[in-house]
Amino acid sequence: MAADADVIVIGGGLAGLVAATEIADAGKRVIVVDQEGEQSIGGQAFWSFGGLFLVDSPEQRRLGIKDSYDLALQDWMGSAGFDRDEDLWPKRWAEAYVAFAAGEKRGWLRAMGHRIFPVVGWAERGGYDAMSHGNSVPRFHVSWGTGPGIVEPFERRAREAQASGRLTFRFRHRVDALSITNGTVDGVSGAILEPDSIERGQSSSRKIIGDFTLRAQAVIVASGGIGGNHDLVRQNWPKRLGEPPRHMISGVPEHVDGRMIGITEAAGARLINRDRMWHYVEGIRNWNPIWPRHGIRILPGPSSMWFDATGKRLPSPLFPGSDTLGQLQYIMSTGYDYSWFVLTQSIIKKEFALSGSEQNPDLTGKSWLMTARRATNKGAPAPVEAFKNHGADFIVRDNLSDLVTAMNALSGDNLLKLEHLKSQIEARDREISNAYVKDTQVMNIHNARRYIGDRLIRTARPHRILDPAHGPLIAVKLNILTRKTLGGFETDLDARVFGSDGRIMPGLYAAGEAAGFGGGGMHGYRSLEGTFLGGCLFTGRNAGRAAAKAAG
Repeated sequence: MAADADVIVIGGGLAGLVAATEIADAGKRVIVVDQEGEQSIGGQAFWSFGGLFLVDSPEQRRLGIKDSYDLALQDWMGSAGFDRDEDLWPKRWAEAYVAFAAGEKRGWLRAMGHRIFPVVGWAERGGYDAMSHGNSVPRFHVSWGTGPGIVEPFERRAREAQASGRLTFRFRHRVDALSITNGTVDGVSGAILEPDSIERGQSSSRKIIGDFTLRAQAVIVASGGIGGNHDLVRQNWPKRLGEPPRHMISGVPEHVDGRMIGITEAAGARLINRDRMWHYVEGIRNWNPIWPRHGIRILPGPSSMWFDATGKRLPSPLFPGSDTLGQLQYIMSTGYDYSWFVLTQSIIKKEFALSGSEQNPDLTGKSWLMTARRATNKGAPAPVEAFKNHGADFIVRDNLSDLVTAMNALSGDNLLKLEHLKSQIEARDREISNAYVKDTQVMNIHNARRYIGDRLIRTARPHRILDPAHGPLIAVKLNILTRKTLGGFETDLDARVFGSDGRIMPGLYAAGEAAGFGGGGMHGYRSLEGTFLGGCLFTGRNAGRAAAKAAG
């Protein structure tokens, strides 16, 4: 049977688009199949904040940040904590990715028209020693245009390749099986789903109107992770984090279901590190949801006080922005799956941002005027104020007693005691009078304000939480928010997939989240943030180039 294309790419998200455009640029024919409609092109990257991990960038240097490959690799390895035999290829991918982030990544994107917001963010700050988890310096570079701004260059390249006949999209084509001939993966088959004009992110119809079979010399699996499938998240939940949460909200649409991962594994591919995952603990229920159980992550500055469900302050260094996995582990150890921020209007105005392209119309719309207002407005950014006014997880009161009463009413657990919270807040407030303190969180605030980027737009001037001049008081109930799959298919640096027998499966490649963003888990246990989109770029590029070369 004649091949329908040189390469088939499963998934029209960022990793799939990158792979497909690299194949087309090499003069090969590529088909992109995706179970969703054309309106969902770009996948989860479209909804993202557009953060990219870059090392020793011009943006960093302009802000006085001294970074290097060695420092970034030190941070990466300290965060990843590689400790398994199966971490051989993930570690090699990590080393290669940090070199990419310190080398050609920025210039490669810039040549396609991609631009970066000039203020570099500081995510996952750690708080342990120099060889442990966290970014030693700010490295979170926000794409100008957020998620759509990183998708646009590759969608444009894909449309150009489509117009030339080298690339074909097959939307609403759900892959149900891989075909293997004489040990080589050489095609896909599945169901054609009925057209559906629902909005991007909403749950689409699964009604079948036909079937299809496609053949090629190679297949790239770029189908994403499992974050929209809570049953699968719970099934793979790591024992080291205790029992899985009873209640979770979703940071990704329902179609991010892990279905293709199961199909590929059943075909013989080796899936490793399936218990490594990245879920956020600062999730809030979306008051205006797009997909089922839609949640948004708060990107907090360093000043909010963080309490567990019983009203105990989270221990050092588990402060906002420090260690997502450490916070998750601590919260689950309490026997409850939620926690609380307590803050002031002054803090929310300066320090709260919301992850997601739709929650940042200024950056997404590339409006310098709107972006400037973020720093100068009297109130918080409009999307944040909308959540404060309409969000089910936000409580606003003029005094602590009324705040605690409302917090107990919202949780329904009646675990919080006014005097317990008050004593901890007052103790913290007494530390504010001096520039030198013993409270580690207040130290972090002072440290953050030494960085011009944080001082300008991300960190409120230190003040007492109970100072009425900075009120009203605000409490936010924080939920576990599903997001990223850190494990995946084991691949070599050409993105070729290993089989369950330990040998390369000819014709099969994996990219993006399905490959654990490289090798089956290049992040190890923890992410330094800004690394997921970058992992899609790097793995997609490697997979596309290698598959195109192998196609002859």
